[in-house]
Amino acid sequence: MVKKIVKKKIALITTGGTIASKEVSKGLLRSGVLTGEELASLCQLPEDIEVKIVDVMQKPSMHIDFEKMKEIRDAILKELQDSTICGIVVTHGTDSLEETAYFLDITINDSRPIVVTGSQRSPHDIGTDVYSNLRNSIYVAVDPNLHHTGVVVVFNERIYSAKYVKKVHASNVQGFESFGYGYLGIIDNDVVSIYQKPIVKDYYIMKRNIPRVDIIKCYTGADGVFIEAAIHAGAKGIVLEGVGRGQVSPLMMSAIKRAIASGIVVVVTTSAEEGKVHPSYSYTGSAHDLQQNGVILGEDYDSKKARIKLAVLLSSVDSVDQSYFK
Repeated sequence: MVKKIVKKKIALITTGGTIASKEVSKGLLRSGVLTGEELASLCQLPEDIEVKIVDVMQKPSMHIDFEKMKEIRDAILKELQDSTICGIVVTHGTDSLEETAYFLDITINDSRPIVVTGSQRSPHDIGTDVYSNLRNSIYVAVDPNLHHTGVVVVFNERIYSAKYVKKVHASNVQGFESFGYGYLGIIDNDVVSIYQKPIVKDYYIMKRNIPRVDIIKCYTGADGVFIEAAIHAGAKGIVLEGVGRGQVSPLMMSAIKRAIASGIVVVVTTSAEEGKVHPSYSYTGSAHDLQQNGVILGEDYDSKKARIKLAVLLSSVDSVDQSYFK
């Protein structure tokens, strides 16, 4: 008797982006117009893996907001109800890929691999990275060594943790990196090799609508005008992208104090690629001064990831404090 080979199965969830783009005129692309079926038809998908295609949306990634992130999450959760699904691959535009990946990481609690990928070049460009990124992502999604790893990003044969990955090049195929932490593993000739895995996994259950959270960049001579604008706009959280150990301009302090007095949660991060926010100095606008006035120190989070986490926390827990950013 010939034993029937049971294929591994993944769900390919498509959301648009350059990976699903078409050229509309010389040098200009329309992002996110290919359906999942059209995208799959262009690629040599692995024959030993069953791929279920789920079209969720066809959007440029900067058109994806929290509500659309929730749509993507809900589509993933629906597919994960099928016990025969080994893992999930999400195709996404690169400009906000790191934000969606981290949102999914802290709002989904499942041991199976969830992989987010995209491309820097369109499917029809010379030297396109569409096919290799998609194929590699599928192999990662069925690899049992990726269980209990959280959401990962696959790009240019490398596997990154969603928490620390960021887009570092506007156009090069080596578009993503994880400074200071490295990548988790590689894919070489369809073989997945894992070198390290995260040991901490955050997960939050959202109970309320996600509120407005703004990022405000700090620079020499910056005052409180953007903080005041955030207060006026109804922000429930503000992330300050400070410098170095988490310093801001002293001219911002009065507005920061007003924001906190009005009930807004304020977190300070650093614009440095590596290192943590820490109360190292004692002067107006230092991380120590900010902490003494009720600002949460954002540790090693970059401003975008801190915004995602703060927004999710504000929709999930009753009170946000320093312990959530340890």
